[in-house]
Amino acid sequence: MLRLVVIGAGLIGREHCTLIREHPGADLAGLADISPETGPYAKEIRAPYFSDFERMLDETNPDGAIVAVPNKLHVTAGRACLSRGIPCLVEKPIADTVQSARELVELSERSEIPILVGHHRRHSPDVREARRLVEAGALGELVAVNGMWLADKPDDYFKVEWRRSPGGGPILINLIHEIDCLRFIVGEIASVRAFTSNAARGFDVEDTVSIALRFENGVLGSFLMSDAVASPYTWEVTSGQALYFPYQPGDCYFLAGRNGSLAVPSMDLWRHDGVDMAWQDPLSRQRIELDGSRTYRNQIEHFLAVVSGGEIPIVTARDAMMTLAATLAVETAAREDRTITVQEMLT
Repeated sequence: MLRLVVIGAGLIGREHCTLIREHPGADLAGLADISPETGPYAKEIRAPYFSDFERMLDETNPDGAIVAVPNKLHVTAGRACLSRGIPCLVEKPIADTVQSARELVELSERSEIPILVGHHRRHSPDVREARRLVEAGALGELVAVNGMWLADKPDDYFKVEWRRSPGGGPILINLIHEIDCLRFIVGEIASVRAFTSNAARGFDVEDTVSIALRFENGVLGSFLMSDAVASPYTWEVTSGQALYFPYQPGDCYFLAGRNGSLAVPSMDLWRHDGVDMAWQDPLSRQRIELDGSRTYRNQIEHFLAVVSGGEIPIVTARDAMMTLAATLAVETAAREDRTITVQEMLT
């Protein structure tokens, strides 16, 4: 039985508590949060409560820790875990800047204490299978990729002032999930160009963004985001895997190769049946079956394997730093109205 603690008792922190309690191979050894409201919740789930997470780490001496505090505190909490030799799952993004992310990268690599970063979609069966099909050559040489995240955040969401200000829009809040998926399935992003608009709501922050991407392997991509439209075209809705969202069948990623195309998460694979067939010939559709597993359960299962030393993190600190750099490149490209390379963000 592996003993885990959770740092942060917000929405996602409490979900981690539930997942740990439901797993037969894990024990929730402690929950830390500065909010006094956490005490009654911890008592309800029979978890030792701490207002100071470093005290919790010292007194419980856990096998692993989950960091689910606000983004700006990820490095502080991650550093505290690593300095005590405790493997940790740090929620995404790994940090709020590339510079601070690099600190965790170097500390983890130097100490050989693993960090798993919570880019949970990599544990989803649709995303994993899409990557496998691309790597297996089922689509032939990959040529292009297209994606969408189109949703309608309610008016109440914007009552919080920072969500109406620069930095509170879909680029820095939602895009990091999409960038990580694209990197995982397609490969490293070389450069980006982006255009934004705030016309839908008129706030100081963007509500819509159009992105062009060039990958290091030559694949070209495009991505369209908006949090101001009525649409089912998000992974949260179409995958049926996300917390707190209704499931509605559809797709949000489209991968196009020389020999076939794949829609995700429906997993419809389109190909010609004949060798010499082309654009005016019909294509056949194959629905790729998935294993039916659940994303967040897969993630906690993987983290337990990382803690026990049986697996290396599927999302290392360095990997997550690259996702952060590519996401910040989109923000910079839109702000400066020019093409930005990911390498620029790393130097």
